[in-house]
Amino acid sequence: MNNYLIKNGRIIDPSQNLDMMADLRIADGLIVEIAPGLNVIEGEEVFDAAGCWVTPGLIDIHVHLREPGYEYKEDIASGRAAAAAGGFTAVCCMANTHPVADNAAVIQYINQKAAGEGVRVYPIGAATVGLKGQQLSEMGEMSQAGCVAFSDDGKPIAEGRMMRLAMQYAGQFGRKIISHAEDLNLVDNGLMNEGETSSFLGLRGNTRAAEEAFIARDLALAETLGLPVHIAHVSTRGSVDLIRFYKGKGVQATAETAPHYLVGTEELCAAYDGNARVNPPLRTPADCEALIQGLCDGTIDCIASDHAPHHRDEKLCEFELAASGISGLETSFAIVNTLFSDKGPFAEDGGFGSGDKLRFAEQTRIVEWMSINPARVLGLPGGSLRVGEPADISVLDPDFEWVIEPERFVSKGKNTPFGGRKVRGKAKCVFVNGRFIKG
Repeated sequence: MNNYLIKNGRIIDPSQNLDMMADLRIADGLIVEIAPGLNVIEGEEVFDAAGCWVTPGLIDIHVHLREPGYEYKEDIASGRAAAAAGGFTAVCCMANTHPVADNAAVIQYINQKAAGEGVRVYPIGAATVGLKGQQLSEMGEMSQAGCVAFSDDGKPIAEGRMMRLAMQYAGQFGRKIISHAEDLNLVDNGLMNEGETSSFLGLRGNTRAAEEAFIARDLALAETLGLPVHIAHVSTRGSVDLIRFYKGKGVQATAETAPHYLVGTEELCAAYDGNARVNPPLRTPADCEALIQGLCDGTIDCIASDHAPHHRDEKLCEFELAASGISGLETSFAIVNTLFSDKGPFAEDGGFGSGDKLRFAEQTRIVEWMSINPARVLGLPGGSLRVGEPADISVLDPDFEWVIEPERFVSKGKNTPFGGRKVRGKAKCVFVNGRFIKG
């Protein structure tokens, strides 16, 4: 294992209140020293991080790696490579594979495929057998096999009693249920956000009440049971209000949103582009604004990509037939960094930014939302640059400007509605357990 000295970087670690120009030394896979002006020791490789942030490794707690069963969309190897290209050192993969990751054998298979050098992969097991919402999975055995949480993501746990039992059972093993909050009766086969735009396009609408009703249910259960729950892919301002209200009462709730909900709106569906079909759907500018505010005030804990790669044939079709999901690992940091960039928006040249100087001071909180808080939410290793800890580190250039070109993605999934957008921010490299991986 090579030893490294990362020179001239801006060390940002809110977990230790660090924000300074300094060097960082890696030896035997561990962080061993952080200080300005460190001298090179014989045998060290030097990495020049001038102009870059050096942060705790980014962690994405919501991705779909598709393996086993859907390797034509993505596999564990390609997903890990995409994660590294996006600046992530660890990801948590959802259970909607084939076979479903609802037993220890499938979890062990995922762990074996993700063994060795590279981005860390933490499996999330199915809460119910076959994601059918009828019978609890063997959470104890899956926890022992390495599951870090449980979720039927891709489908909601429709029956309230089953959700209650799942939360209670997961709690016995110190695990959380991740809620895909969506009442499918209210969704009623909706294809995009319900409103004037859906009516104008003649596309069946998906009411925001479908999300908010189940979020209210699951937060009420968390309060009643005194157990935690994590709310996935929050997309509406009403959802933010509900989470803020219950958190204010001391309920053990955490929540995530995705980059596409922060900057993407229902207008992206106007060209009937299947790449804009996602579940829950893209909403309105007012929802984007509420989500941004929710991040800034701590209502929403973290940002996760909900990376959902699909084969191009599943997207290049009629909107109503297109598979739901956006491939997001390689664009997450760039989209969020652009939104909060102190250089301002790219309104004139096809990109996006916040346009609100009050947000610019929040830019470095990206490290909280994409590293520290994800680790805290699911109790994962990482989220810190503490001396003596494994060297899981992201080196990020916040000022690098580039255009999103889906065909150049490392991921097998090229499906994004943001192709052609100019963004700012890119990973130069990551270190995982002290091993260098080029971004």
